[in-house]
Amino acid sequence: MVWEGDDYQRRFDALAARGEDVHGEAGFVAALTPGSVLDAGCGTGRVGIELARRGIEVVGVDADPSMLATARERAPELTWIESDVGALDLERVFDVVLMAGNVPLFTPVGTRPQLVAGCARHLGPGGVLVTGFQLGRGYEVPDHDRHCLGVGLEPAARFATWGGEPFPGAGGYVVSIHRAGPTG
Repeated sequence: MVWEGDDYQRRFDALAARGEDVHGEAGFVAALTPGSVLDAGCGTGRVGIELARRGIEVVGVDADPSMLATARERAPELTWIESDVGALDLERVFDVVLMAGNVPLFTPVGTRPQLVAGCARHLGPGGVLVTGFQLGRGYEVPDHDRHCLGVGLEPAARFATWGGEPFPGAGGYVVSIHRAGPTG
């Protein structure tokens, strides 16, 4: 899939200009009170920039250079890394690794276990992977749970929206939290 970062970001800017909340993901993650977040599949940095504005250390990673160019232009003070998340090894851990915005759905079929493993590799002991994605598009909750369990992440909570509504909801969306064990 080919993206154009500036065009993608304009969609969210237009929503915000109409008064719509475009920071549900950031609010959800901030409520977990992390000190650090790896924004995996960060796109234009919309979520990561808002988390940083709230005082959280953020590193964003995305494989798409156009999306990252927009992120770097919007927040040059943050760290933005161009990489496939599945191959990423920053040799450090975070309190939260976030995959917002359907990241698993934009990952080629067959590589999703590596995507989840790349996220898990960056979680400290007790850290959490937070993943949000639409259902009914070829990657479902049992798939995600299986990939998480395969790298030692246990299910911790599940919601139907970034606002914390109970799962399953009527909207066909899931927000899953999986926790790393006490030894990482």
